[in-house]
Amino acid sequence: MSCVILVRYGEIGLKGKNRIYFERMLMDNIRRSLGDLKGIKVSREHGRLYVEHEEDAERVIERLKKVFGIVSVSPARVVPLDMEAIKEGALDEVKEFLKDRGTFKVETKRANKKFPYKSIEINSIVGAHILKNTEDLKVDVNAPLFTVNIEIRENNAYIYSTSYPAPGGLPVGTTGKGGLLISGGIDSPVAGWLAMKRGVEITGIHFYSFPFTSERSKEKVVELCRVLAGYGGPIRLFVVPFTRIQSEIKKNCPEKFYVTIMRRMMFRIAEKICLKEGCTVLFTGENLGQVASQTLESIAVIENVVNIPVLRPLITMDKSEIIEKAKEIGTYDISIQPYEDCCTIFVPKHPATKPKLEEVEKAEEKILGFENLVEEAVEKAESMSITPK
Repeated sequence: MSCVILVRYGEIGLKGKNRIYFERMLMDNIRRSLGDLKGIKVSREHGRLYVEHEEDAERVIERLKKVFGIVSVSPARVVPLDMEAIKEGALDEVKEFLKDRGTFKVETKRANKKFPYKSIEINSIVGAHILKNTEDLKVDVNAPLFTVNIEIRENNAYIYSTSYPAPGGLPVGTTGKGGLLISGGIDSPVAGWLAMKRGVEITGIHFYSFPFTSERSKEKVVELCRVLAGYGGPIRLFVVPFTRIQSEIKKNCPEKFYVTIMRRMMFRIAEKICLKEGCTVLFTGENLGQVASQTLESIAVIENVVNIPVLRPLITMDKSEIIEKAKEIGTYDISIQPYEDCCTIFVPKHPATKPKLEEVEKAEEKILGFENLVEEAVEKAESMSITPK
């Protein structure tokens, strides 16, 4: 008897002729996530993936729980398609995890219809064997403390009693590439995580205004990307020098439009980086009505400067929901570190919440040669590859 990790996927199973593409991408992402561990072998068999390994199972499971496309994983015993072997494997499972007291049931999925026993027969035979060879155990088919799961597959039977949830979604890379405006706050990392959950390979774009913002603020963003990379693999991060542009905005534009024009500049730069990197869409952490730049009027005026789609995964979420998700995925404690990003400097006392496009464009014209400033920022952007911890 050997042990493997049984991997279940959800939405992928609904795919048609291109299902194999999603399965192979998921297998590749699993191999990448486990690449530095010993004896990793990933295989596929009729709606299930299996991970063989020579490591501590908990270490492997912790990584698999972060791979998008997986809905749950279970450490499983592998036994031959033989009733005696199945009986003994199930008994071993009970003795290891349930010990000697409590209630249990046996639940069988017979994917291999050639196996001579039906599911209900397997449940009965295996359950009787467990009762005969243990003390103080009782069968409870309605609310058991412990369930012995048996899957009868093409070549082997798999026995397990524990399942660990994973994020679900689609394998990263299956739906394309997208840029992510990442500020260092709570929202944008969550937006990036949600984009990755839908199969997007993200490229981070961060605006850095030294000396108004410290080196530590940049390191904070790198750490956030490192957390996200733990879910979807290495992330390309562009750190864009933004000091000169912000200074020109402050010097030449009406105060009430500082934030609006700053965001328009960010979008222009981000679009150029996206097109350069093969990203077809831009993701942001914007949330409707949260701040002045996130009213419907502001969003429309800001987005007006780009041609690529701008997607906002958090647009209808409450702040409490975003914070809860940030805590769940492990970015919250980093995001709340007290290092300001460029969005928190030069903030006007009374920002425009319903800016008019004509007025904003006229205000922008006061920044002489702003197109050159945009090109300069793109050219001087620092690029780095961020890997998981």
